[in-house]
Amino acid sequence: MRFNVLGPLEVLDSGIHCTPSALKVRWTLAILLMHANRIVDLGVIIEEIWGDNPPRTVVTTAQTYIYQLRKLCRAEGRDFILTKAPGYLLLLGEEELDAQEFERLHLEGARLLADGHPEAAADRLRQALRLWRGSALADIPVGGTLAGHVAVLEEMRLRALENRILADQQIGRHRELIPELRSLTLHHPLNEWFHEQLMLALDLAGRRSEALQVYRSLYRKLNDDLGIDPSQPLRDLHNDLLSGVVQLREPRRPGALPPLMEHGRTARSA
Repeated sequence: MRFNVLGPLEVLDSGIHCTPSALKVRWTLAILLMHANRIVDLGVIIEEIWGDNPPRTVVTTAQTYIYQLRKLCRAEGRDFILTKAPGYLLLLGEEELDAQEFERLHLEGARLLADGHPEAAADRLRQALRLWRGSALADIPVGGTLAGHVAVLEEMRLRALENRILADQQIGRHRELIPELRSLTLHHPLNEWFHEQLMLALDLAGRRSEALQVYRSLYRKLNDDLGIDPSQPLRDLHNDLLSGVVQLREPRRPGALPPLMEHGRTARSA
């Protein structure tokens, strides 16, 4: 079985889609997946799906969803979902959840970059980012329990993208990065890091005047929208561009974010 959460929830059995059609059944599965290999209290499932207004039959209803998932998630005589007081345990191997695969590739790529192997790092990080098919759990109306897990995944996605851009910068793909970075700055108009990388790429591609224009546009936007100046790293880069002496910044080191999964066990619990 293969479970995918980096986009709409998917369940694949030997490559065949068998994702539950009922929303609350998918929602229940999403909770178990985000706590893979850890016991999930039945109360956590009830609170996530029904909040403060559960029906009187909520325990029976939740147990029915688990029963439906057990029938679905049974392959080659293996039971994925076990009853373990005070709730349920979803057992998954390392290659059965895309979020685990993404985290492994992301951390490998970050370490390769930090160790001075940008080409291998870029390749590994590209593999990680290709696993994403949209926003995490895009078809699930996540509540309080799942929201934290989704936020961690999305932050890890952003960090993997940043490291991949840094790797590409280090191996000289400045011109190839410019269209992507322009798009990122349009979609994230207040993200100074993307603007910084666009400025660097433009300068290294011999387009310093355009790099300075990026800074001026960001300066105006930050002042108009937030009443602040660009951060010190942006101001330093701007001064470097004016002086004609620009160097690539150091890559970020792995480990800045808590891992979502650790040795096949979720690092966060409800």
